[in-house]
Amino acid sequence: MPLNTPLRDWRAKTVWMVGASTGIGQATASMLHARGARVIVSARKADALQAFVATHPGAIALPLDTTDRQAVADATAQVLALGRLDGMVYCAGHYRPMRADALNMAELQQHLQVNYAGALHLLEAVLPHLLETTRGDAFVSLVGSVAGYRGLPLSLAYGPTKAALIHLAQTLYLDLHPRGVGVSIINPGFVETPLTAQNQFHMPALMQPHEAASAILEGWAQGRFEIHFPRRFSLWLKALELLPISVYFRLVRRITGA
Repeated sequence: MPLNTPLRDWRAKTVWMVGASTGIGQATASMLHARGARVIVSARKADALQAFVATHPGAIALPLDTTDRQAVADATAQVLALGRLDGMVYCAGHYRPMRADALNMAELQQHLQVNYAGALHLLEAVLPHLLETTRGDAFVSLVGSVAGYRGLPLSLAYGPTKAALIHLAQTLYLDLHPRGVGVSIINPGFVETPLTAQNQFHMPALMQPHEAASAILEGWAQGRFEIHFPRRFSLWLKALELLPISVYFRLVRRITGA
């Protein structure tokens, strides 16, 4: 049974994709546009947004730094001035590999601000509108990561922020679903993006951004709460969640060499 209203017909819907300059966000915005949605694309890289708009007629570019709460409020006012907003996808992200013996507070704070606080800024600004105007098919999607399931090597800064998004989405669902607003958490595995290009290790089941976008739209069409992929990899990680923590630690050390 779907936990959200299945979203299949994107014609005449307006979706705000935040974090759309590259990777999963850009590919998903492009696929939504191809399905007939009006997409508003935001990111810090204004030139990348303009390049997207140039090849996607009708799309709207709105440069935005989500760590700036007032800028988010101002951008939301611009979005709402365009008319009804049907959904918001928070895909903005920051990642640097980090271990405890090289702890960097500035980097930790940057992960926290971009990956988590930015999502809170968007929710604060957007949710009142969605709650006032919803017809049962409005939605919010947060892009987390399978790295948020349990602790992993090199994920000291990144993993906890994604775990926070997963917890946030679960709580939002309990609050918003009865009010007619759908909530989903998108947990990708390894996708070839500028962020994962930093990794110096083998990335199992590496996907291309357009494959990730297809998985996301399929998840929305099925009304899923959690959209995780590639399933041959993410299901394996979900199974590891069920293990006693001592067994999990031993397996991760053996598999990763950490």
